[in-house]
Amino acid sequence: MNATEDARKPYRVEHKHPNGTTYVYEVFSSWNKEKKQSYNKQRCIGKLDPATGELIPNRIHTERAGIVTSDKSVTASSLIVGPTLVLDAVTKELGLGKVLDRCFPETSGQMLAMAYHLVCRGETLSHFPEWAKTHRNPSGGMLTTQRISELLAGLDEDGRQTFLAAWLRYRSESEYLCFDITSASSYSALNEHVKYGYNRDGEDLPQINLALLFGQKSMLPVYYRELPGNIRDVRTLKNLLDTFGKLGMPKVHLVMDRGFYSKKNVGDLLAGGHKFEIGVPMRCKWLQDLVDQKRDDMHLPQNIKWIGGETVYAVTCLHYWDEDRKCCYVHLYYNHQTVGDYISDFNSKLLTSQRELESGELVPEHEEFYQQYFTVRETPKCGRRITVNVEAVKEHQNRYCGYYAILTNDVKDPILALRIYRDKDVVEKCVGGLKNQLDMKRLRTHGKFSTDGRLLVQFIAVTLMSALRNKMHELKLDEKFTVRQLSTDLETLSEVRFSGRYGKLLTETTKAQREMMEGLGVPAETWLQK
Repeated sequence: MNATEDARKPYRVEHKHPNGTTYVYEVFSSWNKEKKQSYNKQRCIGKLDPATGELIPNRIHTERAGIVTSDKSVTASSLIVGPTLVLDAVTKELGLGKVLDRCFPETSGQMLAMAYHLVCRGETLSHFPEWAKTHRNPSGGMLTTQRISELLAGLDEDGRQTFLAAWLRYRSESEYLCFDITSASSYSALNEHVKYGYNRDGEDLPQINLALLFGQKSMLPVYYRELPGNIRDVRTLKNLLDTFGKLGMPKVHLVMDRGFYSKKNVGDLLAGGHKFEIGVPMRCKWLQDLVDQKRDDMHLPQNIKWIGGETVYAVTCLHYWDEDRKCCYVHLYYNHQTVGDYISDFNSKLLTSQRELESGELVPEHEEFYQQYFTVRETPKCGRRITVNVEAVKEHQNRYCGYYAILTNDVKDPILALRIYRDKDVVEKCVGGLKNQLDMKRLRTHGKFSTDGRLLVQFIAVTLMSALRNKMHELKLDEKFTVRQLSTDLETLSEVRFSGRYGKLLTETTKAQREMMEGLGVPAETWLQK
Protein backbone atom coordinates (compact mmCIF):
# COMPACT_ATOMS: atom_id res chain seq x y z
CA MET A 1 0.00 0.00 0.00
CA ASN A 2 1.56 3.39 -1.01
CA ALA A 3 1.40 6.72 0.74
CA THR A 4 -1.48 7.92 -1.39
CA GLU A 5 -3.78 5.22 0.06
CA ASP A 6 -5.71 5.59 3.30
CA ALA A 7 -6.25 2.02 4.62
CA ARG A 8 -9.27 1.22 6.73
CA LYS A 9 -10.08 -1.72 9.03
CA PRO A 10 -10.80 -4.87 6.97
CA TYR A 11 -14.02 -6.87 7.21
CA ARG A 12 -14.89 -10.45 6.21
CA VAL A 13 -17.31 -11.87 3.65
CA GLU A 14 -18.29 -15.44 2.81
CA HIS A 15 -18.86 -16.95 -0.62
CA LYS A 16 -20.30 -20.43 -1.17
CA HIS A 17 -18.61 -22.25 -4.05
CA PRO A 18 -20.71 -24.53 -6.34
CA ASN A 19 -18.82 -27.49 -4.84
CA GLY A 20 -20.45 -26.71 -1.48
CA THR A 21 -17.36 -25.22 0.22
CA THR A 22 -17.82 -21.82 1.87
CA TYR A 23 -14.71 -19.65 1.46
CA VAL A 24 -13.93 -16.64 3.67
CA TYR A 25 -12.40 -13.44 2.29
CA GLU A 26 -10.95 -10.40 4.04
CA VAL A 27 -11.99 -7.17 2.33
CA PHE A 28 -9.93 -3.98 2.65
CA SER A 29 -11.67 -0.69 1.88
CA SER A 30 -9.19 2.01 0.94
CA TRP A 31 -9.19 5.64 -0.23
CA ASN A 32 -6.86 6.89 -2.95
CA LYS A 33 -6.07 10.52 -2.12
CA GLU A 34 -4.68 11.35 -5.56
CA LYS A 35 -7.63 9.90 -7.52
CA LYS A 36 -10.08 10.84 -4.74
CA GLN A 37 -11.96 7.55 -4.96
CA SER A 38 -12.42 4.43 -2.84
CA TYR A 39 -11.68 0.89 -3.89
CA ASN A 40 -11.69 -2.59 -2.32
CA LYS A 41 -9.14 -5.35 -2.18
CA GLN A 42 -9.93 -8.84 -0.97
CA ARG A 43 -7.93 -11.95 -0.24
CA CYS A 44 -8.97 -15.47 0.68
CA ILE A 45 -8.04 -16.36 4.25
CA GLY A 46 -9.56 -19.85 4.48
CA LYS A 47 -12.83 -21.76 4.50
CA LEU A 48 -15.58 -22.66 7.00
CA ASP A 49 -15.57 -26.02 8.76
CA PRO A 50 -18.84 -27.67 7.59
CA ALA A 51 -19.36 -29.26 11.02
CA THR A 52 -18.65 -26.33 13.34
CA GLY A 53 -18.93 -23.25 11.16
CA GLU A 54 -15.49 -22.14 12.38
CA LEU A 55 -12.80 -20.65 10.14
CA ILE A 56 -10.08 -23.03 8.92
CA PRO A 57 -7.34 -20.57 7.93
CA ASN A 58 -5.26 -21.26 4.83
CA ARG A 59 -1.47 -21.42 4.94
CA ILE A 60 -0.83 -17.82 3.82
CA HIS A 61 -3.23 -16.35 6.38
CA THR A 62 -1.89 -18.64 9.10
CA GLU A 63 1.70 -17.55 8.52
CA ARG A 64 0.78 -13.87 8.11
CA ALA A 65 -1.25 -13.83 11.32
CA GLY A 66 1.41 -15.75 13.23
CA ILE A 67 -1.09 -18.38 14.35
CA VAL A 68 1.48 -21.13 13.94
CA THR A 69 5.07 -20.12 14.65
CA SER A 70 6.41 -23.50 15.73
CA ASP A 71 5.20 -27.00 16.45
CA LYS A 72 4.71 -26.14 20.12
CA SER A 73 2.28 -23.34 19.43
CA VAL A 74 -0.14 -25.22 17.19
CA THR A 75 -3.76 -24.23 17.91
CA ALA A 76 -6.42 -26.92 17.84
CA SER A 77 -10.16 -27.53 18.17
CA SER A 78 -12.00 -30.70 19.17
CA LEU A 79 -15.34 -32.22 18.22
CA ILE A 80 -17.10 -35.29 19.63
CA VAL A 81 -17.60 -37.73 16.74
CA GLY A 82 -18.40 -41.14 18.28
CA PRO A 83 -22.24 -41.00 18.30
CA THR A 84 -22.31 -39.35 14.86
CA LEU A 85 -20.13 -42.05 13.29
CA VAL A 86 -22.61 -44.70 14.46
CA LEU A 87 -25.67 -42.78 13.28
CA ASP A 88 -23.99 -42.02 9.93
CA ALA A 89 -23.45 -45.76 9.41
CA VAL A 90 -27.07 -46.55 10.35
CA THR A 91 -28.37 -43.80 8.04
CA LYS A 92 -26.34 -45.14 5.12
CA GLU A 93 -27.36 -48.77 5.71
CA LEU A 94 -31.05 -47.83 5.83
CA GLY A 95 -30.84 -45.76 2.65
CA LEU A 96 -32.49 -42.96 4.62
CA GLY A 97 -29.94 -40.34 3.60
CA LYS A 98 -30.50 -41.00 -0.11
CA VAL A 99 -34.28 -40.63 0.20
CA LEU A 100 -33.91 -37.40 2.20
CA ASP A 101 -31.39 -35.96 -0.28
CA ARG A 102 -33.77 -36.69 -3.14
CA CYS A 103 -36.78 -35.10 -1.44
CA PHE A 104 -35.07 -32.25 0.48
CA PRO A 105 -31.82 -31.49 -1.40
CA GLU A 106 -31.27 -28.15 0.39
CA THR A 107 -32.06 -29.14 3.98
CA SER A 108 -31.58 -32.91 4.31
CA GLY A 109 -28.35 -32.52 6.33
CA GLN A 110 -29.95 -30.10 8.77
CA MET A 111 -32.96 -32.39 9.23
CA LEU A 112 -30.67 -35.33 9.93
CA ALA A 113 -28.64 -33.26 12.39
CA MET A 114 -31.74 -32.41 14.41
CA ALA A 115 -32.79 -36.08 14.37
CA TYR A 116 -29.29 -37.07 15.59
CA HIS A 117 -29.66 -34.64 18.49
CA LEU A 118 -33.02 -36.16 19.46
CA VAL A 119 -31.59 -39.70 19.37
CA CYS A 120 -28.47 -38.79 21.36
CA ARG A 121 -30.02 -36.45 23.92
CA GLY A 122 -33.80 -36.63 23.72
CA GLU A 123 -33.94 -32.91 24.49
CA THR A 124 -35.99 -30.13 22.93
CA LEU A 125 -34.65 -28.71 19.69
CA SER A 126 -33.99 -25.38 21.44
CA HIS A 127 -30.93 -27.15 22.93
CA PHE A 128 -29.65 -28.17 19.50
CA PRO A 129 -27.25 -25.20 18.96
CA GLU A 130 -25.46 -25.93 22.22
CA TRP A 131 -25.12 -29.63 21.32
CA ALA A 132 -23.93 -28.86 17.77
CA LYS A 133 -21.03 -26.73 19.05
CA THR A 134 -19.37 -29.83 20.51
CA HIS A 135 -20.58 -32.61 18.18
CA ARG A 136 -19.87 -33.31 14.54
CA ASN A 137 -23.22 -33.48 12.73
CA PRO A 138 -24.58 -33.47 9.16
CA SER A 139 -25.93 -29.88 9.28
CA GLY A 140 -22.91 -28.32 7.52
CA GLY A 141 -22.73 -25.56 10.13
CA MET A 142 -24.51 -24.07 13.11
CA LEU A 143 -28.29 -23.78 13.31
CA THR A 144 -29.73 -21.04 15.49
CA THR A 145 -33.11 -21.51 17.16
CA GLN A 146 -34.58 -19.00 14.72
CA ARG A 147 -33.19 -20.94 11.76
CA ILE A 148 -34.60 -24.17 13.22
CA SER A 149 -38.06 -22.60 13.43
CA GLU A 150 -37.79 -21.34 9.85
CA LEU A 151 -36.61 -24.72 8.62
CA LEU A 152 -39.42 -26.64 10.35
CA ALA A 153 -42.03 -24.22 9.04
CA GLY A 154 -40.59 -24.64 5.51
CA LEU A 155 -41.17 -28.42 5.41
CA ASP A 156 -44.45 -28.13 3.54
CA GLU A 157 -47.13 -30.77 2.95
CA ASP A 158 -45.97 -31.58 -0.56
CA GLY A 159 -42.39 -32.21 0.58
CA ARG A 160 -43.45 -34.28 3.58
CA GLN A 161 -45.81 -36.50 1.61
CA THR A 162 -43.27 -36.93 -1.21
CA PHE A 163 -40.72 -38.14 1.31
CA LEU A 164 -43.15 -40.44 3.15
CA ALA A 165 -44.41 -41.99 -0.09
CA ALA A 166 -40.81 -42.61 -1.23
CA TRP A 167 -39.83 -44.06 2.15
CA LEU A 168 -42.89 -46.35 2.23
CA ARG A 169 -42.10 -47.69 -1.27
CA TYR A 170 -38.46 -48.18 -0.33
CA ARG A 171 -39.11 -50.06 2.92
CA SER A 172 -42.46 -51.88 2.57
CA GLU A 173 -41.72 -54.65 0.07
CA SER A 174 -42.90 -58.04 1.44
CA GLU A 175 -43.65 -56.43 4.81
CA TYR A 176 -46.54 -56.85 7.19
CA LEU A 177 -47.35 -53.29 8.25
CA CYS A 178 -48.66 -52.81 11.79
CA PHE A 179 -51.11 -49.92 12.10
CA ASP A 180 -51.70 -48.07 15.35
CA ILE A 181 -52.59 -44.67 16.76
CA THR A 182 -50.73 -42.59 19.31
CA SER A 183 -51.32 -39.07 20.57
CA ALA A 184 -49.11 -36.16 21.57
CA SER A 185 -50.32 -33.40 23.87
CA SER A 186 -49.77 -29.86 22.61
CA TYR A 187 -50.07 -26.30 23.86
CA SER A 188 -50.63 -24.92 20.36
CA ALA A 189 -53.76 -22.90 19.67
CA LEU A 190 -52.84 -22.37 16.01
CA ASN A 191 -53.05 -25.96 14.73
CA GLU A 192 -56.52 -27.11 13.66
CA HIS A 193 -55.56 -30.73 14.43
CA VAL A 194 -55.00 -29.97 18.14
CA LYS A 195 -58.26 -31.04 19.80
CA TYR A 196 -59.46 -32.48 23.09
CA GLY A 197 -60.04 -36.22 22.81
CA TYR A 198 -59.15 -39.53 24.41
CA ASN A 199 -55.70 -38.73 25.85
CA ARG A 200 -53.66 -41.93 26.09
CA ASP A 201 -51.32 -40.31 28.64
CA GLY A 202 -54.15 -39.26 30.95
CA GLU A 203 -53.30 -35.54 30.60
CA ASP A 204 -55.90 -32.79 30.62
CA LEU A 205 -54.50 -31.21 27.46
CA PRO A 206 -55.58 -31.02 23.83
CA GLN A 207 -53.66 -33.29 21.49
CA ILE A 208 -52.97 -34.39 17.97
CA ASN A 209 -53.27 -38.02 16.90
CA LEU A 210 -50.68 -39.80 14.79
CA ALA A 211 -51.54 -42.78 12.61
CA LEU A 212 -48.36 -44.88 12.41
CA LEU A 213 -47.27 -47.76 10.18
CA PHE A 214 -44.40 -49.99 11.29
CA GLY A 215 -42.77 -52.83 9.37
CA GLN A 216 -43.15 -56.01 11.37
CA LYS A 217 -40.05 -57.69 9.93
CA SER A 218 -37.77 -54.67 9.84
CA MET A 219 -39.25 -53.20 13.05
CA LEU A 220 -38.96 -49.76 11.44
CA PRO A 221 -41.53 -46.99 11.02
CA VAL A 222 -42.49 -46.54 7.37
CA TYR A 223 -45.27 -43.94 7.41
CA TYR A 224 -47.21 -41.56 9.64
CA ARG A 225 -50.21 -39.33 9.20
CA GLU A 226 -51.27 -36.44 11.42
CA LEU A 227 -54.94 -36.54 12.47
CA PRO A 228 -57.24 -34.41 14.62
CA GLY A 229 -56.91 -35.17 18.34
CA ASN A 230 -60.63 -35.94 18.77
CA ILE A 231 -60.88 -38.57 16.02
CA ARG A 232 -61.50 -42.17 17.09
CA ASP A 233 -59.25 -45.04 16.05
CA VAL A 234 -61.93 -46.77 13.99
CA ARG A 235 -62.38 -43.70 11.76
CA THR A 236 -58.70 -43.24 10.87
CA LEU A 237 -58.27 -46.12 8.43
CA LYS A 238 -60.34 -44.58 5.62
CA ASN A 239 -58.21 -41.42 5.78
CA LEU A 240 -55.03 -43.49 5.51
CA LEU A 241 -56.29 -45.55 2.55
CA ASP A 242 -57.45 -42.40 0.73
CA THR A 243 -53.97 -40.90 1.18
CA PHE A 244 -52.37 -44.05 -0.24
CA GLY A 245 -54.61 -43.85 -3.29
CA LYS A 246 -53.93 -40.17 -4.01
CA LEU A 247 -50.16 -40.58 -3.67
CA GLY A 248 -50.07 -43.71 -5.82
CA MET A 249 -48.59 -45.79 -3.01
CA PRO A 250 -48.30 -49.57 -3.32
CA LYS A 251 -50.86 -52.02 -1.98
CA VAL A 252 -50.00 -52.94 1.59
CA HIS A 253 -50.59 -55.76 4.07
CA LEU A 254 -52.00 -54.18 7.25
CA VAL A 255 -52.15 -55.76 10.71
CA MET A 256 -54.61 -54.04 13.09
CA ASP A 257 -56.14 -54.66 16.47
CA ARG A 258 -59.85 -54.79 17.29
CA GLY A 259 -60.05 -51.02 17.81
CA PHE A 260 -59.97 -50.53 14.03
CA TYR A 261 -62.65 -53.08 13.22
CA SER A 262 -65.85 -51.96 11.53
CA LYS A 263 -67.81 -53.34 8.61
CA LYS A 264 -66.97 -50.20 6.64
CA ASN A 265 -63.24 -50.52 7.29
CA VAL A 266 -63.19 -54.15 6.16
CA GLY A 267 -65.19 -53.20 3.07
CA ASP A 268 -62.77 -50.36 2.24
CA LEU A 269 -59.76 -52.69 2.61
CA LEU A 270 -61.30 -55.28 0.31
CA ALA A 271 -62.39 -52.66 -2.24
CA GLY A 272 -58.88 -51.20 -2.30
CA GLY A 273 -57.25 -54.57 -2.91
CA HIS A 274 -55.22 -54.44 0.32
CA LYS A 275 -54.20 -57.52 2.29
CA PHE A 276 -55.07 -57.37 5.96
CA GLU A 277 -55.42 -59.04 9.33
CA ILE A 278 -57.71 -57.46 11.86
CA GLY A 279 -58.97 -58.53 15.26
CA VAL A 280 -62.75 -58.84 15.47
CA PRO A 281 -64.49 -57.86 18.74
CA MET A 282 -66.65 -60.64 20.17
CA ARG A 283 -69.57 -58.20 20.51
CA CYS A 284 -70.23 -58.65 16.75
CA LYS A 285 -73.41 -60.68 16.26
CA TRP A 286 -72.14 -62.49 13.15
CA LEU A 287 -69.06 -63.65 15.06
CA GLN A 288 -71.14 -64.86 18.01
CA ASP A 289 -73.25 -66.89 15.59
CA LEU A 290 -70.10 -68.41 14.10
CA VAL A 291 -68.78 -69.37 17.55
CA ASP A 292 -72.13 -71.02 18.36
CA GLN A 293 -71.86 -73.06 15.16
CA LYS A 294 -68.26 -74.18 15.75
CA ARG A 295 -68.24 -74.50 19.54
CA ASP A 296 -68.38 -78.31 19.68
CA ASP A 297 -65.89 -78.85 16.85
CA MET A 298 -63.39 -76.39 18.33
CA HIS A 299 -62.71 -78.48 21.42
CA LEU A 300 -61.78 -81.66 19.54
CA PRO A 301 -58.20 -82.89 20.15
CA GLN A 302 -57.10 -82.31 16.54
CA ASN A 303 -57.71 -78.58 16.98
CA ILE A 304 -55.27 -78.16 19.88
CA LYS A 305 -52.37 -75.96 18.79
CA TRP A 306 -49.16 -74.90 20.54
CA ILE A 307 -47.90 -71.34 20.14
CA GLY A 308 -45.65 -69.14 22.22
CA GLY A 309 -45.55 -71.43 25.23
CA GLU A 310 -49.32 -71.87 25.50
CA THR A 311 -52.00 -74.20 24.12
CA VAL A 312 -54.99 -72.86 22.19
CA TYR A 313 -57.87 -74.39 20.28
CA ALA A 314 -58.03 -73.07 16.71
CA VAL A 315 -60.29 -73.58 13.68
CA THR A 316 -60.53 -71.72 10.39
CA CYS A 317 -63.74 -70.90 8.51
CA LEU A 318 -64.34 -69.41 5.08
CA HIS A 319 -66.37 -66.22 5.30
CA TYR A 320 -67.88 -64.34 2.35
CA TRP A 321 -68.05 -60.62 3.00
CA ASP A 322 -71.24 -58.63 2.28
CA GLU A 323 -72.98 -58.47 -1.07
CA ASP A 324 -69.76 -58.70 -3.07
CA ARG A 325 -69.13 -62.13 -1.51
CA LYS A 326 -65.38 -61.55 -1.32
CA CYS A 327 -63.67 -64.50 0.29
CA CYS A 328 -62.04 -64.06 3.70
CA TYR A 329 -60.83 -66.38 6.44
CA VAL A 330 -62.01 -66.21 10.03
CA HIS A 331 -59.58 -67.82 12.47
CA LEU A 332 -61.38 -68.71 15.71
CA TYR A 333 -59.41 -69.33 18.92
CA TYR A 334 -60.21 -70.43 22.44
CA ASN A 335 -57.86 -70.16 25.40
CA HIS A 336 -59.19 -70.71 28.92
CA GLN A 337 -56.27 -68.70 30.33
CA THR A 338 -57.63 -65.54 28.71
CA VAL A 339 -61.10 -65.73 30.31
CA GLY A 340 -60.19 -63.34 33.14
CA ASP A 341 -58.71 -60.78 30.76
CA TYR A 342 -61.74 -61.02 28.49
CA ILE A 343 -64.18 -60.41 31.36
CA SER A 344 -62.12 -57.40 32.48
CA ASP A 345 -62.10 -55.92 28.95
CA PHE A 346 -65.81 -56.59 28.53
CA ASN A 347 -66.68 -54.89 31.82
CA SER A 348 -64.56 -51.89 30.88
CA LYS A 349 -66.43 -51.66 27.59
CA LEU A 350 -69.72 -51.93 29.50
CA LEU A 351 -68.84 -48.99 31.77
CA THR A 352 -67.65 -46.85 28.88
CA SER A 353 -70.82 -47.50 26.91
CA GLN A 354 -72.98 -46.68 29.96
CA ARG A 355 -71.21 -43.29 30.32
CA GLU A 356 -71.78 -42.60 26.63
CA LEU A 357 -75.50 -43.33 26.98
CA GLU A 358 -75.82 -41.21 30.12
CA SER A 359 -74.02 -38.23 28.57
CA GLY A 360 -75.79 -38.53 25.23
CA GLU A 361 -72.42 -38.60 23.41
CA LEU A 362 -73.14 -41.77 21.44
CA VAL A 363 -70.63 -43.55 19.23
CA PRO A 364 -72.24 -44.93 16.04
CA GLU A 365 -69.96 -47.99 16.05
CA HIS A 366 -71.29 -48.95 19.52
CA GLU A 367 -74.97 -48.90 18.55
CA GLU A 368 -75.23 -52.71 18.40
CA PHE A 369 -73.60 -52.99 21.83
CA TYR A 370 -76.04 -50.46 23.33
CA GLN A 371 -79.03 -52.42 22.05
CA GLN A 372 -77.73 -55.76 23.30
CA TYR A 373 -76.77 -54.85 26.87
CA PHE A 374 -78.74 -51.73 27.89
CA THR A 375 -82.30 -50.55 28.25
CA VAL A 376 -82.86 -46.81 27.83
CA ARG A 377 -86.06 -45.22 29.17
CA GLU A 378 -87.12 -41.60 28.98
CA THR A 379 -89.61 -40.50 31.67
CA PRO A 380 -91.09 -37.01 32.27
CA LYS A 381 -90.11 -37.02 35.97
CA CYS A 382 -86.77 -38.85 36.10
CA GLY A 383 -85.48 -38.06 32.62
CA ARG A 384 -83.21 -40.62 30.97
CA ARG A 385 -82.69 -43.87 32.87
CA ILE A 386 -80.03 -46.37 31.76
CA THR A 387 -80.37 -49.98 32.91
CA VAL A 388 -77.88 -52.77 32.27
CA ASN A 389 -79.41 -55.94 30.84
CA VAL A 390 -77.90 -58.29 33.43
CA GLU A 391 -79.17 -61.52 31.86
CA ALA A 392 -77.70 -60.60 28.49
CA VAL A 393 -74.35 -59.79 30.13
CA LYS A 394 -74.30 -63.12 32.00
CA GLU A 395 -75.21 -65.07 28.88
CA HIS A 396 -72.49 -63.36 26.87
CA GLN A 397 -69.79 -64.01 29.47
CA ASN A 398 -70.81 -67.65 29.86
CA ARG A 399 -70.94 -68.32 26.12
CA TYR A 400 -68.11 -66.24 24.65
CA CYS A 401 -65.42 -65.60 27.27
CA GLY A 402 -62.07 -67.04 26.19
CA TYR A 403 -62.88 -66.84 22.47
CA TYR A 404 -61.26 -64.41 20.05
CA ALA A 405 -60.98 -64.10 16.29
CA ILE A 406 -58.85 -62.75 13.45
CA LEU A 407 -60.33 -61.81 10.07
CA THR A 408 -57.96 -61.92 7.08
CA ASN A 409 -58.06 -62.13 3.31
CA ASP A 410 -54.54 -63.54 2.98
CA VAL A 411 -53.17 -65.88 5.68
CA LYS A 412 -54.81 -69.31 5.67
CA ASP A 413 -52.89 -70.91 8.55
CA PRO A 414 -54.41 -69.99 11.96
CA ILE A 415 -51.12 -70.34 13.85
CA LEU A 416 -49.20 -68.14 11.41
CA ALA A 417 -52.04 -65.62 11.49
CA LEU A 418 -51.95 -65.51 15.30
CA ARG A 419 -48.17 -65.14 15.34
CA ILE A 420 -48.32 -62.23 12.88
CA TYR A 421 -51.10 -60.61 14.85
CA ARG A 422 -49.30 -60.89 18.18
CA ASP A 423 -46.06 -59.58 16.73
CA LYS A 424 -47.76 -56.25 16.11
CA ASP A 425 -46.75 -55.25 19.65
CA VAL A 426 -43.59 -53.95 17.95
CA VAL A 427 -45.73 -50.90 17.20
CA GLU A 428 -46.53 -50.34 20.86
CA LYS A 429 -42.84 -50.64 21.83
CA CYS A 430 -41.74 -48.21 19.13
CA VAL A 431 -44.51 -45.76 19.99
CA GLY A 432 -43.35 -45.87 23.60
CA GLY A 433 -39.80 -45.12 22.49
CA LEU A 434 -41.04 -42.31 20.27
CA LYS A 435 -42.83 -40.51 23.08
CA ASN A 436 -40.73 -41.25 26.14
CA GLN A 437 -37.19 -41.12 24.76
CA LEU A 438 -37.45 -38.57 21.96
CA ASP A 439 -39.13 -35.56 23.61
CA MET A 440 -42.52 -36.11 22.03
CA LYS A 441 -44.84 -36.60 24.98
CA ARG A 442 -45.68 -32.91 24.60
CA LEU A 443 -45.13 -30.80 21.50
CA ARG A 444 -43.79 -27.36 22.34
CA THR A 445 -44.13 -25.87 18.86
CA HIS A 446 -46.94 -23.33 18.58
CA GLY A 447 -47.68 -22.86 14.88
CA LYS A 448 -49.21 -25.49 12.61
CA PHE A 449 -46.39 -25.43 10.07
CA SER A 450 -43.58 -25.72 12.62
CA THR A 451 -45.50 -28.55 14.34
CA ASP A 452 -45.86 -30.39 11.03
CA GLY A 453 -42.14 -30.02 10.36
CA ARG A 454 -41.25 -31.10 13.88
CA LEU A 455 -43.27 -34.30 13.47
CA LEU A 456 -41.31 -35.19 10.33
CA VAL A 457 -37.97 -34.69 12.12
CA GLN A 458 -39.36 -36.74 15.00
CA PHE A 459 -40.31 -39.52 12.56
CA ILE A 460 -36.76 -39.56 11.18
CA ALA A 461 -35.39 -39.73 14.74
CA VAL A 462 -37.56 -42.69 15.74
CA THR A 463 -36.55 -44.46 12.51
CA LEU A 464 -32.88 -44.07 13.43
CA MET A 465 -33.47 -45.09 17.04
CA SER A 466 -35.46 -48.17 16.00
CA ALA A 467 -32.76 -49.24 13.54
CA LEU A 468 -30.00 -48.74 16.11
CA ARG A 469 -31.98 -50.64 18.72
CA ASN A 470 -32.43 -53.52 16.28
CA LYS A 471 -28.68 -53.63 15.56
CA MET A 472 -27.91 -53.58 19.28
CA HIS A 473 -30.32 -56.46 19.85
CA GLU A 474 -28.58 -58.56 17.14
CA LEU A 475 -25.22 -57.96 18.83
CA LYS A 476 -26.70 -58.44 22.33
CA LEU A 477 -25.50 -54.95 23.20
CA ASP A 478 -28.97 -54.17 24.51
CA GLU A 479 -28.15 -56.43 27.46
CA LYS A 480 -25.54 -53.85 28.51
CA PHE A 481 -26.72 -50.53 27.10
CA THR A 482 -29.79 -48.59 26.10
CA VAL A 483 -29.48 -46.51 22.92
CA ARG A 484 -28.92 -43.40 25.04
CA GLN A 485 -26.26 -45.12 27.17
CA LEU A 486 -24.41 -46.33 24.08
CA SER A 487 -24.39 -42.78 22.73
CA THR A 488 -23.00 -41.49 26.03
CA ASP A 489 -20.26 -44.15 26.07
CA LEU A 490 -19.13 -43.07 22.59
CA GLU A 491 -18.86 -39.40 23.60
CA THR A 492 -15.20 -39.93 24.53
CA LEU A 493 -14.27 -40.49 20.87
CA SER A 494 -13.30 -37.08 19.48
CA GLU A 495 -11.62 -35.59 16.44
CA VAL A 496 -8.90 -33.03 17.17
CA ARG A 497 -8.36 -30.62 14.26
CA PHE A 498 -5.17 -28.56 14.10
CA SER A 499 -4.82 -25.23 12.36
CA GLY A 500 -2.98 -24.82 9.11
CA ARG A 501 -1.11 -27.75 7.61
CA TYR A 502 -1.17 -29.95 10.70
CA GLY A 503 -4.40 -31.78 9.81
CA LYS A 504 -6.40 -33.80 12.34
CA LEU A 505 -6.26 -36.89 14.51
CA LEU A 506 -8.73 -39.09 16.40
CA THR A 507 -8.54 -39.84 20.09
CA GLU A 508 -7.85 -43.41 21.15
CA THR A 509 -10.76 -45.88 21.33
CA THR A 510 -11.32 -48.40 24.10
CA LYS A 511 -11.62 -52.11 23.40
CA ALA A 512 -15.36 -51.98 24.08
CA GLN A 513 -15.78 -49.05 21.69
CA ARG A 514 -13.83 -50.85 18.96
CA GLU A 515 -16.06 -53.91 19.34
CA MET A 516 -19.17 -51.71 19.18
CA MET A 517 -17.94 -49.86 16.10
CA GLU A 518 -17.11 -53.09 14.27
CA GLY A 519 -20.38 -54.76 15.26
CA LEU A 520 -22.49 -51.75 14.26
CA GLY A 521 -20.85 -51.62 10.84
CA VAL A 522 -19.00 -48.30 11.25
CA PRO A 523 -16.22 -48.13 8.60
CA ALA A 524 -12.85 -48.63 10.32
CA GLU A 525 -11.20 -45.77 8.43
CA THR A 526 -13.54 -43.29 10.15
CA TRP A 527 -12.56 -44.17 13.72
CA LEU A 528 -9.11 -45.82 13.58
CA GLN A 529 -6.14 -43.47 13.83
CA LYS A 530 -3.82 -43.94 10.85
